[in-house]
Amino acid sequence: MSRYTGPKTRINRHFSLAIFPPNKAFERRNYLPGIHGPRLRRKVTEYGQGLCEKQKLRFLYGLTERQFRLTFARAKRASGVTGEIFLRLLEMRLDSVVYLAGLAKTRRAARQMVNHGHVRVNGRGVDIASSLCHAGDRIAIHPADGSRHLAMRSLEDTRYRSVPPWLQTDGDAITCSVLRDPTREEIGHTINERVIVEFYSR
Repeated sequence: MSRYTGPKTRINRHFSLAIFPPNKAFERRNYLPGIHGPRLRRKVTEYGQGLCEKQKLRFLYGLTERQFRLTFARAKRASGVTGEIFLRLLEMRLDSVVYLAGLAKTRRAARQMVNHGHVRVNGRGVDIASSLCHAGDRIAIHPADGSRHLAMRSLEDTRYRSVPPWLQTDGDAITCSVLRDPTREEIGHTINERVIVEFYSR
């Protein structure tokens, strides 16, 4: 199964983080799920901390364990700081760029847009959400009316959401340009990637 289809509020409460778009249930009960949730105090081991951080990041990007592990293996082979390269590879996925540019309300919606052929990269249709974007790439929406209407509605819904400085969105042309690779500070997740690297290095 390539995406999580279970209860979203439970995942938000489990990690105490709005991984999925926040809703009223999560706002009312921002403690661990279950009958003992409000009073439960778990002793977290070093292994448990690594597993928690890994699962948190995996749910954020909506990847399967296999996709997540393969991306980590690619980051480990590259030269540089493995944790930062890993986050950069996740952030530069096509579905993630479409989401960050405001062309989709959520990463799940962005993945669906890509898979359904609504997105073009440098003038060519791309329907693989895991495709990596690079500096200089230009992401555009298919000229069909349905595709443009979908993207315009998302841009309207996300108009108050800031676009990362390494991206440039043209709302009139419904396009997005990748100016450069993101830095660790610009990715901004409250994720301890060092713990994830240690978890996979066991």
